[in-house]
Amino acid sequence: MRIPLEWLREFVAVPADASEVAHKLTMIGLEVEAVENLDNDVVFEVNVTPNRPDCLSVIGIARELSAVYNTPLEFPDHDILAETGELDFNVDILDKELCHRYAGRIVKNLRLGASPEWLRNRLEKCNIRSINNIVDITNYVLLELGHPLHAFDLGTIKGRRIRIGTPNTVKGKGAKVVIKTIDGVDHEMPGESLLIWDEKRPIAVAGVMGGHETEVSDSTKDIFIESAYFDPASVRRTSKALGLKTESSFRFERGTDIKMLKKALDRAAYLMKTVAGGDIHGKIDIYPKRYRPAAIIVRYERVNEILGLRLTKKDMLNCLNGLGFEIETLPDRLKIKPPAYRRDIKMEADVIEEIVRIYGYDRIPAQLPKATIGTEGNELKVRSNIKQAFLKSGFTEVINYSFMGIHDIDMLGIDEKDERRNSVRIKNPLRAEDSLMRTTLIPSMIKNLVHNVAHGNKELRLFETAKVFIGRNENSGLPDEREHLAALYYKEKVKALYKDETHDFYIVKGIIEAVFNELKIYDYSFIRSSEPFLHSGQSADIFIMDEKVGYVGSVSPAVIDVLDIKAHKPAVVVMELDIDKLMPYTMQVVKYRALPKYPHVERDTALVVDSSIEASAIVAWLKSYASDMIEDIHIFDVYQGKNIPEGKKSIAFNVRYRAAGRTLKDEEVDALHKSLVDYILDKTNGQLRQ
Repeated sequence: MRIPLEWLREFVAVPADASEVAHKLTMIGLEVEAVENLDNDVVFEVNVTPNRPDCLSVIGIARELSAVYNTPLEFPDHDILAETGELDFNVDILDKELCHRYAGRIVKNLRLGASPEWLRNRLEKCNIRSINNIVDITNYVLLELGHPLHAFDLGTIKGRRIRIGTPNTVKGKGAKVVIKTIDGVDHEMPGESLLIWDEKRPIAVAGVMGGHETEVSDSTKDIFIESAYFDPASVRRTSKALGLKTESSFRFERGTDIKMLKKALDRAAYLMKTVAGGDIHGKIDIYPKRYRPAAIIVRYERVNEILGLRLTKKDMLNCLNGLGFEIETLPDRLKIKPPAYRRDIKMEADVIEEIVRIYGYDRIPAQLPKATIGTEGNELKVRSNIKQAFLKSGFTEVINYSFMGIHDIDMLGIDEKDERRNSVRIKNPLRAEDSLMRTTLIPSMIKNLVHNVAHGNKELRLFETAKVFIGRNENSGLPDEREHLAALYYKEKVKALYKDETHDFYIVKGIIEAVFNELKIYDYSFIRSSEPFLHSGQSADIFIMDEKVGYVGSVSPAVIDVLDIKAHKPAVVVMELDIDKLMPYTMQVVKYRALPKYPHVERDTALVVDSSIEASAIVAWLKSYASDMIEDIHIFDVYQGKNIPEGKKSIAFNVRYRAAGRTLKDEEVDALHKSLVDYILDKTNGQLRQ
């Protein structure tokens, strides 16, 4: 909305220049999007949010500035000093739920013509085209006071009667009602749309647009000015149904000030008498549904608790006094009734927002948020990070029942001494297959797999986080509850033009490494697993430091055969992590290290060692070698087969060397690398691969 500063200053003596006024308006929630210098005046382009229809006017903006600067608000002249004759006119509100108040005045003997220059200039600054002095005044009052008015040519109103009702009320349901609006378009009206009628016909669409047959024309001498309050929802429905958007509908559908309409009516009549020389006659004001605001209790303590301030009762009252609230002060609270133009104020939090708006958001001191004491907040974040890491890797979260049967444990081949056989039995299970509480999540994931494959799904990435229940605690007698995460990866092997050589086991292993990286866990390793339901050559237990926190691996062919999955060479990889064991190692401190200035040197070496030696053990021995020039070590190849003796395997590793303060020479790198290789050969009792 465009607001001239010169016009604002007629309502409130703002002790500031245009730039400061624009800043103040923006800080209290009325964003000034543009400032334009025009004809020795400044025009603000103000973005008014939908919940603040009271600010769709000059007086609304002035009222806000009055509160901010604690300056009195001056209302424009509108008093009618003398009225001529009685109002020989009848008004009936037929739909009182849609029209809460209707007022009107008759002004006779008007001299219709061009508007004076001051009036045209103000309208033009607000991007409204001048039409004639009567219509211009209704537009002027709309901008000034925020309440839409409509002027009817009195001579065209039949029967000297106004009725306010819907077609369903006036004509009966199903009756066809057509009205031509002032834009010359015929509209067939919906039965529930509110219309203004005379004795015989509709003459205006309430709150949206006037009718063509009663509009003010060059021959108009006498007019009837309408000022009403229409239900916002009704106006919104009608405007949308007809596809008509006007300045009036824009305000009515957001809610106007039901108490302002009388002042707007008198202000328009006053200006018409001043500008067009009319005779003001009596007025009618029917008010069937009065505005009665509900009281809102605002606690002083709650205000400061929410805002983080130490405002006194006086400070709060200073912020609210200029906003038009009816305030009753009590020892520990305020009892507030909002004015009719602030129907958005409905609860204590709304009033607190008004206090801080006027007090100034920029006056609230900046401070760091309170940190969570203990590990509870960190644990919640870790659990969320784990889920997000799997979701980002393309996995879908599933939720299964917390039950299993003894046959599930038997299918996995779990040993009798394994704690996962120490399960909690349900006294009254619905069926034998669900008679135990889960001690592992893997059986549920396998059931998800069988169900999906049976329905034709050829690729699955599923994960679940849930509690498992193992045995009974000696002290409490309750089962030991642990939070686990399980995941399943399945991809049916089919013929394709593009062949991906990456084994499914390494895909899932890479996802685990990505999750650990997300959680800032670095001291982990993978050791060959002995889980009976996993493939012996494609599985690993997951260790952090020296503690086992889970496992990952391809499901063994024996289990796949039991499942009877009818697919071509199915590859199923599962994993399970004990989140409770994982938690102490998460969110490790990350230390900053500047990017190296000097180049690195790499050396590759292949050893032939006993096949029983794990690659992870070799990495551990390599990392234990004392040297500050070894930057990184990783294994890039493990091979058994042709040219490698029986019971042996080849392990190739890469070592990266770098010095912090200089460039390394080949001779010293060669010497250091030879010493490292000798060290690892001694540890493994191996030999260099030729």
